[in-house]
Amino acid sequence: MLKRWSIAAATLVVALGVTVGARAHDEGQYPDLKGQWVTPGINKDSPWDPGKPAGAGQQAPLTPEYKAIFETTLKKRAESGLGEPPSCIPPGMPRTMMVYEPMEIIAMPDTTYIMLSYMGEFRRIYTDGRKFPDELEPSYAGYSIGKWEDTDGDGRLDTLAVETRGMKGNRSFDSSGIPLHKDNETVVKERIWIDKADANLLHDEVTTIDNALTRPWTVTRDYRRDREAEWNEYVCSEENRMVTIGDETYSVSEDGYLTPTRKGQPAPDLRYFPNRK
Repeated sequence: MLKRWSIAAATLVVALGVTVGARAHDEGQYPDLKGQWVTPGINKDSPWDPGKPAGAGQQAPLTPEYKAIFETTLKKRAESGLGEPPSCIPPGMPRTMMVYEPMEIIAMPDTTYIMLSYMGEFRRIYTDGRKFPDELEPSYAGYSIGKWEDTDGDGRLDTLAVETRGMKGNRSFDSSGIPLHKDNETVVKERIWIDKADANLLHDEVTTIDNALTRPWTVTRDYRRDREAEWNEYVCSEENRMVTIGDETYSVSEDGYLTPTRKGQPAPDLRYFPNRK
């Protein structure tokens, strides 16, 4: 169920304790990012690289070990007919930037904020010159440090270069299940900018460096702006009738019973239920 909501930049400024005067002083340095940014044609089955077919057609540069894992995932999902098991866990970086639901970007002097409707993900990209800490608390969004650049020398910042570390998993690139390494040593580098010829088109060049890959994998994702759109709330768990137990996904029937999702699916292990048969 979707409920209307609103995010106002001024409210964010007050909540963070940043003065309006400081924001007004710096606002002219940054590109105009106001409005709602959406991924054209996005759906749950959209591929990570929008220029290639989904699944094996992505030609992900996986190591032999992780290619085998991916092939097993594809086979299992084809047998069940379910695709990706439903989950209310945030997709995490870099998949976050598929932007399944609209996002809002607010550039402040020390931090650029990316707020995403989907799963309520929230990215803080620190642009205050700090270094990565020696120890990071892992999170799905990771820890991001960025720098605004003036790439055309016109005196106005136009491109945000970002590096993100400290992500936790398990994570995948998209719903087909292209895996990232279980060691969670992923590094994601981005370059985010507004198209020079179209002020309502935003680009994000995303390079993923991961031990499940034989080389860095770079794709560019695009977003369109709607300046007057209404904001909606996305609540993943509200109508989710799927349950994942171990490696198996079951559905919950209308009368509240656990039911199989594929022919011959084994029942869940009931070892801790005293009345099991």
